[in-house]
Amino acid sequence: MSAAAPKSVESSSLEPSCRDTAAHALSIVRDGVITGEGPTTKGRVHFSRSLDADDTAWCTRILTATAVNDQPVSRAEAEVLFEINEAATERTDGGRFDDLLAKAVAHYAASASGLKVPPRSVALSAETDIESWAPSYASKVNSEMLEWIAGQMRGKRHNNRRLMAMVATFLGATALPLAGQLPNVFDIGM
Repeated sequence: MSAAAPKSVESSSLEPSCRDTAAHALSIVRDGVITGEGPTTKGRVHFSRSLDADDTAWCTRILTATAVNDQPVSRAEAEVLFEINEAATERTDGGRFDDLLAKAVAHYAASASGLKVPPRSVALSAETDIESWAPSYASKVNSEMLEWIAGQMRGKRHNNRRLMAMVATFLGATALPLAGQLPNVFDIGM
């Protein structure tokens, strides 16, 4: 973890003890992104509706905390990440949040589909290629998970190209009928 997310923040709610508290801690980061204020923005200039490297570092630190590292990403955590994605109209993190979101959603979708996933510290790492562990075919991912992802992405201002590419890979040729059921979700030229 980088020094961008100092441990000196007073709020103990940013140290998750389970996936529920991790989702709550992510909501604190979301609120900081929206307002530019709060425990995750202390000691630095932070504009409302902006997401910077420090915000992404907070998300990474929360998602890979020791208490949750060996558990799959939960739906609640993934939903808050989607909310952060939507809230941030300005990005200055070099694309790291997009990568983190795609990997966290893949981690959730794969585990909820009954597939084995690596620990979060491995799966969500910037150094780990998503292709090294995420399922590469829709036949391995529960169609309800694909529909949930599509629903989260539908009508959003920000298109996460990394996430859309991952879902396109999930869809593949084996799931073209599913793609037809999800109109206007992806602009991937199917």
